[in-house]
Amino acid sequence: MANVQYYDVILKPVITEKSMNLMSEKRYTFLVHPEANKTMIKQAVEKMFEGTKVKKVNTMNIPGKKKRRGMSVGRTAKTKKAIVQLTEDSKDIEIFAGL
Repeated sequence: MANVQYYDVILKPVITEKSMNLMSEKRYTFLVHPEANKTMIKQAVEKMFEGTKVKKVNTMNIPGKKKRRGMSVGRTAKTKKAIVQLTEDSKDIEIFAGL
């Protein structure tokens, strides 16, 4: 496994209608590094966003989609998504505050 630092674990937040509804329950969705495990994701969220305490992390691997361009067939890159649930006494994550 590659040497993945905590700032390399979280790639970007996922902004969808479903993820916006989960924010009321203090659940935030992120695209993460494909080799990151749940412990690494938990540590990265707690270090990057001060005052947050992670209760639980759910991860899912998303395979690449098949794409065609003329006769050539290929696949898009596979990704990994994580849903992070914070504790009740934890602070909210500020990057989602204005959405």
